[in-house]
Amino acid sequence: MKTDSNTVLIRPHITEKATVNSEKSVYVFEIDKRSNKLEVIKAIKEIYKVTPTKVTTVTIPQKNVVVRGKRGKKASYKKAYVYLKKGETIEIV
Repeated sequence: MKTDSNTVLIRPHITEKATVNSEKSVYVFEIDKRSNKLEVIKAIKEIYKVTPTKVTTVTIPQKNVVVRGKRGKKASYKKAYVYLKKGETIEIV
């Protein structure tokens, strides 16, 4: 799949767990469902100018939810854990 670096990485996935992991040089990004690890590595190199040592991807399935008595579905998404060398960081605003 030919894609632009900006379309592979959708946004940083900022949670308590992701913040704790960032201290260990592990960063979490929400990525396009069709992208693979090689595309994520290429996008990280282009955008943040660092080389990941490892990338793992996880597909989160859609979930049924109830909000104010109405049934609905929470969309599925894909996220990537990006591992960097010790000392390297990514500045996420």
